[in-house]
Amino acid sequence: MATLTITVNINDTDQNVLNHDLMNINDWVQLAVSGKINNSWKRFQNEWTAKLMNDDSFTDAIPSNKADFIALVLARADYKNRVQRGD
Repeated sequence: MATLTITVNINDTDQNVLNHDLMNINDWVQLAVSGKINNSWKRFQNEWTAKLMNDDSFTDAIPSNKADFIALVLARADYKNRVQRGD
């Protein structure tokens, strides 16, 4: 899978404001994104573990590692991402 690169543009005024509170803006952004990924993973794992366990037609083992678990869920016909769910 390709790596996603995201660029954030911050004008000089906002950079000065952030520099007042933060030691390093990039470090803060990286930590904020990592925190969001961790929280999203926890919700994804909890939601889909429950769905898989309650699906009588699913009889395979639930993968114990993150990459395999995600691949299994994304391959299911009933999987929809946020845009597809529209919620």
